[in-house]
Amino acid sequence: MRDFLPGRLGALAVCVVLQSCSSAPSGSAPDAGSVSAGSDAANVNLSSVTFHKDVEPIVQKTCQPCHVSGGIAPFALATYADAKAYADLIVAQTSAGTMPPWAAVETSECTPGYGWKDDIRLSSASIALIKAWRDQGSVEGDPKDAPPPVVPKPLALDGAQLVLSPAAPYSLVDGPEDQFRCFVLDPKLTQPSYVNGTFIVPGNSTVVHHALVFADTGAASKALITDSATGSYDCFGGPGFSNTTLVAAWAPGSVPVEYPADVGAELAPGSLLVMQVHYHPHSATAVPGPDQTKFQVRFAASTPGHLATAMLLGNFASAAATTGLFAGTGLLPGPDDPPAGPVFDIPPGVRGHTETMQVTVPATSPPLQIVGVAGHQHYVGSAVEISVTRTNAQESAAPAQECLLSIPTWNFDWQRFYMYDATLDRLPKVMAGDVVQIKCTYDNTLQNTQLAASLAFRGLSQPQDVKLGETTLDEMCLGAFLVIQ
Repeated sequence: MRDFLPGRLGALAVCVVLQSCSSAPSGSAPDAGSVSAGSDAANVNLSSVTFHKDVEPIVQKTCQPCHVSGGIAPFALATYADAKAYADLIVAQTSAGTMPPWAAVETSECTPGYGWKDDIRLSSASIALIKAWRDQGSVEGDPKDAPPPVVPKPLALDGAQLVLSPAAPYSLVDGPEDQFRCFVLDPKLTQPSYVNGTFIVPGNSTVVHHALVFADTGAASKALITDSATGSYDCFGGPGFSNTTLVAAWAPGSVPVEYPADVGAELAPGSLLVMQVHYHPHSATAVPGPDQTKFQVRFAASTPGHLATAMLLGNFASAAATTGLFAGTGLLPGPDDPPAGPVFDIPPGVRGHTETMQVTVPATSPPLQIVGVAGHQHYVGSAVEISVTRTNAQESAAPAQECLLSIPTWNFDWQRFYMYDATLDRLPKVMAGDVVQIKCTYDNTLQNTQLAASLAFRGLSQPQDVKLGETTLDEMCLGAFLVIQ
């Protein structure tokens, strides 16, 4: 996400920004395989655990969306032999909570009062079951006990009215680092249109790590094109222009995004669409070759009754005293963002450094209900926490101080929107005068493995002084909010 994206990111038509590899049905509980989610592990029969009867259902649902031949994961977990070979690693990763990847974790300082939709975390019972299987010798068991095999089927958006793709396939540049490429697409809209469904189909799924689609209402992206054959340009961090809206997102495991009949995301006439693709060409499973990712769109038949809006807050050039919902969206202070303290700066060799972005909801804002929330940093980031302090808690019937999201262990490779599993009337609400805070913590040391790898790639042996910016060695502190009025 680019530093100078506006505070109001626009009508968001996605359920996730970067959905992790497993995709459970909306509103489902954490996956527990053959054990009910939330079960106490002490009450689970851990004797005579076998792969086919007990472990394979968990692996199928939670691991195989990524761990298949040709998938983004570095190895497959499609068979008993696969799972047995990696049994120790599976136990280590699941016990540590590293896999399946899910960053929104409750802490003693932050426990949101809502569950999460599509929560893919394993229950303690499932984790204990996998460990017991390994400890008992990774027994295969009777193949007759195996669940039906998962047969991959092509995913497509029902009723797609428009399919857009680059004019020519894009060939990745040689090199070990990830690449971000933006492709300019023209939907040729002649009147206001309302996106009611989206889906991104990767051309070479072995190298496409994720993809985002942005709206460009001013055709600013045309001037950024450096490759006329594919209509594309390099774009680490974001689409490279302001006044944009996020329209869609895809990551391994994602399914078509479909809104209810009376909900849509507005696209203005003449808007271009810019598809940013994050390529991960140096994974163990990457198959060399060009990519021509496609974008499928469905529009509402008429103007919908409800519009979803995303707000992107943060990246202020100075410290926390910034006010105004749309203030401070540039790298330098603007008229509504006067310097109010130390400038954003992360010294080298420091762990636990924090920067806090603070936004006061203006008096002109209507009450806003938050559907989902996300944080964003780069490689120096180590944690994100988002909270709200309400000045009118009694009127909103909500806590005076509420934590909305905690990501205690930040990982740039696993980003997504976290959607609250609550009915409309129970969603968290912010009103005029409330103060939203985004607290970002950073680790600018070589103990930060992602940072160390990025420095080494550039021939640097020591951490650098880090400022706001869009490149790999710059940083950001952002909160993203999907809201409805």
